Amino acid sequence: MNIAIIGTGYVGLVSGTCFAETGNNVTCIDINEDKINQLRNGQTPIYEPGLDVLLERNIKEKRISFTTSLVDGIKDAQIIFLALPTPPGKDGAADLQYVLGVAKDLSKIITSYKVIVNKSTVPVGTAEKTTAVILEHLDKSLFDVVSNPEFLREGVAVEDFLKPDRVVVGTTSDRARKLMDELYQPFVRQGNPIYYMDERSSEMTKYAANSYLAMRISFMNEMANLCERAGANVDWVRMGMGSDNRIGKRFLFPGVGYGGSCFPKDVQALARTADEHEYDFQIVKSVMEVNDKQKLILGNKVNAYYGDAIKGKTFAVWGLAFKPETDDIREAPALYLIETLLGAGAKVNAFDPEAMPNVKAIFGDKVNFVANQYDALEQADALIIVTEWSEFRNPDFARIKAALSAPVIFDGRNVYTLEKMKELGFYYESIGRNKVIQNG
Repeated sequence: MNIAIIGTGYVGLVSGTCFAETGNNVTCIDINEDKINQLRNGQTPIYEPGLDVLLERNIKEKRISFTTSLVDGIKDAQIIFLALPTPPGKDGAADLQYVLGVAKDLSKIITSYKVIVNKSTVPVGTAEKTTAVILEHLDKSLFDVVSNPEFLREGVAVEDFLKPDRVVVGTTSDRARKLMDELYQPFVRQGNPIYYMDERSSEMTKYAANSYLAMRISFMNEMANLCERAGANVDWVRMGMGSDNRIGKRFLFPGVGYGGSCFPKDVQALARTADEHEYDFQIVKSVMEVNDKQKLILGNKVNAYYGDAIKGKTFAVWGLAFKPETDDIREAPALYLIETLLGAGAKVNAFDPEAMPNVKAIFGDKVNFVANQYDALEQADALIIVTEWSEFRNPDFARIKAALSAPVIFDGRNVYTLEKMKELGFYYESIGRNKVIQNG
């Protein structure tokens, strides 16, 4: 099939590359000339494991191409995907200006039947708004608008796309459904379902899924905070809960709050949608409130430990991305921690395998960015772990202890066991567990 992808951000680039991998002819369109030239040379503007290999292969096989011309890009396409930004506005509602703007442009250049697919995360009713915009210049017989939300996890997005748990398609058009079914069949050969539903239900499904997962995270963070006060160990509580098959084991790990491009924006947008329909969605609002507080918890722990003596201290921060295997720092808890430390007059040595250039663009020379995790420890008074990259899980503890001015670790992801830290002689604070305090 001939596919056009408008927008070469995270969703658009992964989608386009994976569609090409299954034999489709894909044209990716973006107004950013520098990005298009970079992609033509096989260079990915984002870090996503496995994406660079697939991109290079499909460029070589001439199954994927890149252009800044909307007219040329959609000319032969049977299906056009809109993978455009929908950032939250001041009121929390998703900003649809890019989606509707491109829809208007398409309405003026389409000359044969196309399926126009909203791949962006959009609020309920967007398919209808998109249709209305296109109808201003184009006959309804020449297009259908479909909702097809993405469910990609950063760090494993390629695997998620090629082997999806499910595909959700919102359309009431038999003609559009037939084309979407043909497109997605290669991805569900092992029997995972394609769910067809109306457009509004499809749009709501995306927000519902992400908000529910965010709710699980916030619930466990609240449980962790209570466990600390009650003398319980959240690790045992999590395992006891997760063994119940009605609950399951995933998204029950406490930490320093969720971040990234999806959860914060989608939870906020769902709350805004509820407000627009005059419904007080209290759980969703609580999820946001809990997460906002949880992002400050590491800074609060450090402040409580050092008090007024924090000024002039140096802290090694391991992990800046909002999660491992990505360079995405949108709403990353590390940013809040660094702001707290710098505001208290402390210094920061920071390391992350992928996200340092993005964080440097924010803080510049205010933060000392280092070449590896151990360089961050030099002249540092304590180590703070914010993102659980694999290379942090089994470090050289003797080297850590020798480099730090004092054996102090604050762990925002519960990477190490209490027993190990006690054995090695560290003062150790984590999330939802007792402190390890040496010498009494």
